[in-house]
Amino acid sequence: MTMSDAKTILVVDDDVDILEQYALLLKSEGYRVVQAGSLAEAEETILTVRPDLAILDLMMDEKDAGFVLCNQLKRLYADLPVIIVSNVTPTTGLDFRPRNAEEGSWVRADVMLNKPIIAERLRAEISRLLAEPAAAHH
Repeated sequence: MTMSDAKTILVVDDDVDILEQYALLLKSEGYRVVQAGSLAEAEETILTVRPDLAILDLMMDEKDAGFVLCNQLKRLYADLPVIIVSNVTPTTGLDFRPRNAEEGSWVRADVMLNKPIIAERLRAEISRLLAEPAAAHH
């Protein structure tokens, strides 16, 4: 796979160490990585970059920043797979997964994962999500 063929993954997290971990993992898998450290930075980035997949931290500058950004991405690119990552459940006991169809329509992420992220799980979800749209269009 050449770099021009590489899928672009947008990673948004306000933790620089986590951005670096994602970048190392994803680049080692042959993906192009575009990073943003805040909701505002991500909003700028998505105006010029069309990612193939996005990995968003749920809680950044705003506690629902990941949901907000996810909805913006889905408005711009309806078929863009989005993974929202959160350490909210382990640290607070709160569960943000949708409980019904109405909540599901608001939480438009394709996958919700809890931190700490297990590399194999993330890799598997990315492979699955990137394989689906291509198969669906043929």
